[in-house]
Amino acid sequence: MNKLKRQQIFDRLAEAIPEPETELNYSTPFELLIAVILSAQATDKGVNIATAKLFPVANTPEAIYALGVDGLKHYIKTIGLFNSKAENVIKACKMLVELHNSEVPQTREELEALPGVGRKTANVVLNTAFGQIAMAVDTHIFRVSNRTKIAPGKNVLEVEQKLLKFTPKEHLMDAHHLLILHGRYTCMARKPRCGSCVIFDLCEFKDKDKYVD
Repeated sequence: MNKLKRQQIFDRLAEAIPEPETELNYSTPFELLIAVILSAQATDKGVNIATAKLFPVANTPEAIYALGVDGLKHYIKTIGLFNSKAENVIKACKMLVELHNSEVPQTREELEALPGVGRKTANVVLNTAFGQIAMAVDTHIFRVSNRTKIAPGKNVLEVEQKLLKFTPKEHLMDAHHLLILHGRYTCMARKPRCGSCVIFDLCEFKDKDKYVD
């Protein structure tokens, strides 16, 4: 995979996806943080259904902390791993109130210190809420990066570092969402839609011809 081909791939993805943004519903950095914590091993659609009921009732660290673990579970019980997520969210809210004046911190180190927040979640918040260049490598991005060969790697950190290094500068801010949306709706895990893919001729996936309709 060379520099020119990567440039063309991101140019085409950007043209095909003119508004690359998260599909999680949120209106503040705090709401985004909570939604991303809840989205681990869950669908964005499922999270949005739960937060549509939760956020009108409680959408600040103080308000969610006041619900308590059991109170929060009532709103998120339809989401996978809701027990551990409820405990983490309550602990995170307590830390936000006590250590950060109820504001979501804007550094990776401070974000990752919050319960339930790993590197991927921190990267999503930094990029989506605060407009920082960060690459949150989820299963979609990991698959697309390896399948197309734009940034092959054995683990998510390796893929993240290669994407930050090789993505054309003008696409760095949106690359995270471009690749997620491409992976979610075109370059799917089991049956990629290679026949309607805008980067088919540039992709280096060796089995791509098998998936042309």
